[in-house]
Amino acid sequence: MGLFGRRAPRPAGTDTQDQPTEHAAPPESPASRLWSDGFGRVGTRALQILAVVAIIAVFGYVGTRLTLVVIPVLIALVLAAAISPLVSYLRRHGWPSLLATWVSLLGLVALLSGIVWLVVRAVADQWDELGRQALDGFDSLETYVQNLPFEITDEQIASVRESALNLLQSDTVGSGAIAGVSQTADFIAGFFIMIVVLFFFLKDGPAMWEFLLRPFEGHRYERGQRVGAATVSTLGGYVRGTAIVALVDAIGIGIGLAIVGVPLVVPLSVLVFLLAFIPLVGATLAGIIAALVTLVAVGPVEALIVVAIVVAVNQLEGDFLQPIVMGRTLRLHPLVILFALTAGTVLAGITGAVLAVPVAASIWRAIQVWDGPDLPARFARQKRPETVTGLRDEKS
Repeated sequence: MGLFGRRAPRPAGTDTQDQPTEHAAPPESPASRLWSDGFGRVGTRALQILAVVAIIAVFGYVGTRLTLVVIPVLIALVLAAAISPLVSYLRRHGWPSLLATWVSLLGLVALLSGIVWLVVRAVADQWDELGRQALDGFDSLETYVQNLPFEITDEQIASVRESALNLLQSDTVGSGAIAGVSQTADFIAGFFIMIVVLFFFLKDGPAMWEFLLRPFEGHRYERGQRVGAATVSTLGGYVRGTAIVALVDAIGIGIGLAIVGVPLVVPLSVLVFLLAFIPLVGATLAGIIAALVTLVAVGPVEALIVVAIVVAVNQLEGDFLQPIVMGRTLRLHPLVILFALTAGTVLAGITGAVLAVPVAASIWRAIQVWDGPDLPARFARQKRPETVTGLRDEKS
């Protein structure tokens, strides 16, 4: 009958004393009674939650210790999901698998290398001009500060200059430079790891996923296929949509900076493009940096104009472009995005901030197809009409 089966009813008039007692339930022990009441069930759940948290903490600790491997693999996964449609397109049109992979990979590397070269060339060509404009802008800013309602003396301004000079000449800058060299070496190593992993993801990604699904059969195997397809689709759609939005932002803000006369338009536009991949705060950081450069190099009035341009472009992107381009790819509440962004930044810095949101979105998408193409996991299904009482009363 099983542990949870129901006992068949006895016929009427049957003497219970004549029935065998070998299947009678054993008496409940004191320990069982201790864990069967309300507090016992709460304690059991608490122990289970602690065990799950401990496992997650161990994986998180190992991940933070192996960032040189984990981060390049995650970046390779995201990039592979983004450019896999190109590889599939070339394969469908008769290209050999290896050739399609190499063409897609080399095209991506050439694009990234071209962007880096463009930024370095623009900075090198305009560095002297930027220094001269910075000095003129600092003098203008000093004159503006002296005309404020509250008094700022020349001694205070000189003290700020001396502090900045001492900071540049201190050992902190030297140690920071040494740390920067070490980080550069780690970046180069991580970049080559990412390129190698990306190549194999593009070439053998589906075969790798099929290998990981070997232990599963039946509906579990189908679930693995759904989760893999949903993850790749979400990651790829997020990266491609964000890239389109970021490109429009960079072009719009770059045109505005060029009209105002701000130096280093190309590097600032590239910075706007890159920061757009950080949700919620990326656009704000890009606007602050562009305004500060304008303030130092040109003047306060032009800086206010740049702020207005950044706000207008971001408003246009948020209200019109992003809903069209992103569509239903990023179906996360802003509070969830903020939590994921904070956790990713704490664990892996800027790289974690960029990767946290698409990873969270792909996990949520996998939950949405856990039990079927349109059937979420049981805990994530809607059990009742979810209407807030206060809002319903206001509408009525």
